[in-house]
Amino acid sequence: MNRSSQPFFTGAHTGFPPTYEMLKEEHEVSVLGAPQGSGPVTTTVVNIRSETVVPDHIVWSLFNTLFMNPFCLGFVAFAYSVKSRDRKMVGDVIGAQSYASTAKCLNIWALILGLFVIIGVIVSAILLSTVFVRH
Repeated sequence: MNRSSQPFFTGAHTGFPPTYEMLKEEHEVSVLGAPQGSGPVTTTVVNIRSETVVPDHIVWSLFNTLFMNPFCLGFVAFAYSVKSRDRKMVGDVIGAQSYASTAKCLNIWALILGLFVIIGVIVSAILLSTVFVRH
C-alpha cells in the first residue's frame, strides 16, 4: 500500500487562504464524490398529461351581464362560468365542461334575446317617429 497520497483538500496546503470558489469546489467534490466509471445509464421518462383546455366563457358572460341581460340570463351565465372555472382549478374537467356548456347555452340565448330587444326598440322608435311626423 502506498502511503504517499495526495491531500484531499488542496486549499489548506498551498499557503494561500482558500477562496470561495475553492471551498465550493471542495464541497461539491466531497458531496458528489469522485467521478463514477462509465456504467449503464438509466433514464426515466415522465409523461405529463397536457391539461384539457376548457373554455369557461367568463368574458362573454360578463359582457352579457353588463350590457344585454334579458331575464337575468347574463347573470346566470356568469355564475355558471365562475363555477366552470372553479371546477377547472380543482381538476374536475368533466364538471368544468358541463358548467361551461350550460354557460355557453345561456350566453347564446342572452345574446339572441338581447339583439331582439335592441332591434325591437329601433323598429318601434322608427314606427313611432313616422306616426308622429304624419300627424
